[in-house]
Amino acid sequence: MPTTTLQIPTTDGRADAFAAFPDHGERHPGVLMYADGFGIRPVLREMARELAGHGYYVLVPNLFYRHGAAPVIDLPEHIGEEARPALMAQVMPLIEAHTAERVLSDADAYLSFLTTQPEVGAGPVAVTGYCIGGLLAVRTAAAHPDQVAAVAAFHGPVGADGPEALAEITAQVHFGHAESDLTPESLGELNRALDAAGVRYTSEIYPGTVHGFTMSDTDAFDPAGLRRHWDRLLPLLDRTLASG
Repeated sequence: MPTTTLQIPTTDGRADAFAAFPDHGERHPGVLMYADGFGIRPVLREMARELAGHGYYVLVPNLFYRHGAAPVIDLPEHIGEEARPALMAQVMPLIEAHTAERVLSDADAYLSFLTTQPEVGAGPVAVTGYCIGGLLAVRTAAAHPDQVAAVAAFHGPVGADGPEALAEITAQVHFGHAESDLTPESLGELNRALDAAGVRYTSEIYPGTVHGFTMSDTDAFDPAGLRRHWDRLLPLLDRTLASG
């Protein structure tokens, strides 16, 4: 599966990124993939290549490029619970500095770049994200209803901006929540907000999962949760994008 390293022009400089895409055909539907807070690393490359193998051009930007090229912080090969507190102490200031204004400015740049790549076909794109990247995916979909046809977020704080933000989404939606992140009562409240906004969605708690369940390089990883993630994500993209 071909991959390439890229530099995306933004209003604040250049964001390093990588893309994965099929080795057959000329043009493919575009997918913008937002990493979790630990950023670009081998597991994200693997997931992007897996998705690209289903016929998509997958762009993964370094969310924290303003602080340096990825990896912005030194990460162990496996992120165990004993390492997490020290790593989160480094990650949280980056997340806090990544304001809503920066998110939306970067989203403009990422989508403009994605849709002008020679390997990307005309038409709408999808956005997916993990952890904090899930919130970024929601914000991107809400800000670009004319471009984003599908948005998927996994173990992310998708309701953080309130019902008004969800009401801006015209894309089809899938939210996959960790059991440790969301109670059934909170899920019901979120889903009622989606209903009130007229969003076409599925939103569910993945049984037995904890925050970060899609990431195979962490102690949170749940193989069944990752399989369910693909079982939800791939049909969503197939319904909304012209599969490559």
